[in-house]
Amino acid sequence: MSNWNAGYMAEIAYTYGYYEELNPLRLRLPLLAAGLALPASGTACELGFGQGISANIHAAASATRWHGNDFNPSQAAFAQELASAAGAGAQFTDESFAQFCRRDDLPDFDFICLHGIWSWVSAENRALIVDFLRRKLKVGGVVFISYNTQPGWAAMMPMRDLMAEHSRVMSAPGQGVLARVEGAIDFVDRMIAAQPRYLEANPLLADRIEKLKAMDGHYLAHEYFNADWQPMAFSSVAAMLGEAKLEFAASATYTALVDMLNLTAEHQQFLAEIPDPIFRETTRSFLVNEQFRKDYWVKGARRLTPFAQASALRAVRVMLAVPRDEVVLSVHGVLGDADMDERVYAPVLDAMADHRVYTIGELEQQLAGSEANLAALLQIMLVLVSKGSVLAVQDEADIAVARPQTARLNVYLLEQALERTDLTILASPLTGSGVAVSHLQQLFLWAKLQGCSTPQDLVRATWPVLLRLNQLLTRDEQPLLTEEENLSELLAHAQYFSARSLPILRVLGVTD
Repeated sequence: MSNWNAGYMAEIAYTYGYYEELNPLRLRLPLLAAGLALPASGTACELGFGQGISANIHAAASATRWHGNDFNPSQAAFAQELASAAGAGAQFTDESFAQFCRRDDLPDFDFICLHGIWSWVSAENRALIVDFLRRKLKVGGVVFISYNTQPGWAAMMPMRDLMAEHSRVMSAPGQGVLARVEGAIDFVDRMIAAQPRYLEANPLLADRIEKLKAMDGHYLAHEYFNADWQPMAFSSVAAMLGEAKLEFAASATYTALVDMLNLTAEHQQFLAEIPDPIFRETTRSFLVNEQFRKDYWVKGARRLTPFAQASALRAVRVMLAVPRDEVVLSVHGVLGDADMDERVYAPVLDAMADHRVYTIGELEQQLAGSEANLAALLQIMLVLVSKGSVLAVQDEADIAVARPQTARLNVYLLEQALERTDLTILASPLTGSGVAVSHLQQLFLWAKLQGCSTPQDLVRATWPVLLRLNQLLTRDEQPLLTEEENLSELLAHAQYFSARSLPILRVLGVTD
């Protein structure tokens, strides 16, 4: 029998996560901040789409035509089911990289994304991917790639190898994947208790292993136990992607674009003295002890004139996506939590408090005379988008195309909430992206589709579903055990949803 999984952990399903960096609309601010021209947005592809949540959300919520591949057939089947529900024409297959990357019936792509897979596939598959990027990415197109990096993984790499070896050598014959994962972590935990000298040289590892013990076994299996597992230096990745004529454009982690959140003044000065951009990024990884990178790369990057850059920035459309009074003026970076200057951020948030769509240029005019000039607004938006407080908004023509597609997909996802609790995302036609909506709020939206309007109606409709799913509520992190307590808490959630969450979801086009 052929080894179709090529050493990748395919025995258990991948998690049902949504990754906002795979939204083509999201690359605009980082590229414009770097002074680079924006790509077209007609076609996109995801290699290794997992369960296909992100690709399907972005296909339904835009006019972009999506293709994707993941060699796990059960995951491809689920992705195809979502695609059928949305009716956005997305195409997903379960081919190997060798099969998919060599197809001659695929379009050329404006955007290709690879979330995580770079670190977990063989050198042969990485070569196939690079060749695919070289042949199928349009000139001016963008690649999103995320991967494990050195030096953040340096101390953990031998420990990971030890856990993977334990899984292969010490597990009982026929033992399931999750049991093997649990056994390997237990072994390492017991070894740490014996105080090995390796731990003395790397004291932070004990805390890292402790955190692993609390993580989901499915995630751990895919993260740590594949046959191929290779953290890489930025310079090594740059050399490989250079073979596909790709140039580094910008980090896809918005807070990484704000140096003061991650680098001391001494760090910034040190990096400023390095003229080579690749070596500068490689060195930066050491300064921040980087463990995971998310980056945009461009084929044929074109630098904008200052005037063109400013004009493109002013045309970017944004909206406040949370209640104004729920925006916490704090942001997290490598250096820790930083307070956001209220004198700078409050006027911008107040101007957007009505949840209308604004261009950055309109905000600049409205706030003329304040500290919110164009350069400041760019940084403000990077920070607010990183927090999820503000979202980019696509053009009206794309919104019109997306509305019926997201409506169909969201109805399907709400129906799934009657049976499962792990699909906590819905699609917004305005932002071209997913919006996090808790399972309970999805049930409220489902009840609304059934004609429920008041908080009391929502409670009556959703309580039987929660009972059937054995989903009791909590208060102050403590489970509520009586029906009376649960109904009281459920009513409080329904009242908050009706007053606070529902208006925002309506503005985002997630519901009518």
